[in-house]
Amino acid sequence: MSTAATEQLHDKAGGLDARPLSEIAEILAQTQHDAARPPRHATAALCGGALAMAETIRTGGTLHYAAAGSSGLMAAADALELGGTFSIPASQLRIHMAGGMPTGVEMPGGTEDETAELERALDGLNSNDVYIGVSASGTTPYTVAGAKLARRCGATVIGIANNPDTDLLKLADHAVLLPTPAEVVSGSTRMGAGTAQKIALNTLSTLMAIELGHVHDGMMVNLRADNIKLRARARQIVMQISDITEDIATAAIEAAGGNVKCAILIAAGATDLADATARLETTGGKLRPALLSLNT
Repeated sequence: MSTAATEQLHDKAGGLDARPLSEIAEILAQTQHDAARPPRHATAALCGGALAMAETIRTGGTLHYAAAGSSGLMAAADALELGGTFSIPASQLRIHMAGGMPTGVEMPGGTEDETAELERALDGLNSNDVYIGVSASGTTPYTVAGAKLARRCGATVIGIANNPDTDLLKLADHAVLLPTPAEVVSGSTRMGAGTAQKIALNTLSTLMAIELGHVHDGMMVNLRADNIKLRARARQIVMQISDITEDIATAAIEAAGGNVKCAILIAAGATDLADATARLETTGGKLRPALLSLNT
């Protein structure tokens, strides 16, 4: 067997296929639980990476998510949520997945060895950007090649891998090591390794959003309310923070042109949208100090 931890046999793999499904299910659930632990020991790298991501968004740079296979799906899932959840502009997000984003039910494996397409896609990468490379092995040619190019361009590199001392982590400015246990199905990194990667990616982007001022008391105050559910959520957020009725919250959201932060400020006493916007500009987009400014 390979020396890579993600390729080792799990200590409960022997005779796995001969066990009752209920017993196998218990083993699988436990290993997923175990895979959730490593991100807790990577908080320093996650915080450093999140600060770099926030600065990139503030200054008009681009976040480049790059990966292959299951890691690519984890990276894409995080990137695709940032617009609706935190209103991160699509123009500041890029997803680079080996072979391209799947359009059907098959995901080619050989593309993780191909780097020419990624080099073309990263044309224009610069020191204002962040490259987020994800690879369970830490050696995926596609992802590592992107990290090398990012370093040459002066971009900040965040590397997420499940094996230590690997190329991707050595290239990273913020190395997020997630030493997950061996997979119950050896090498199937969509399981434990993927779980840890998802936790790390979600933590990175949520920390970034908090640093940007897009979260207040655990509420997504910069959400894009573009459907019935999210419009209702926006009203509830304005009502909760401002302690007002639904009718007043609805009027404040309308006066704010749908901007939740501005609606909260208007409900709290800002004279109009221009006043609310100016207060947020003064506080770097952070709602709490903007609300405090209304009392000074």
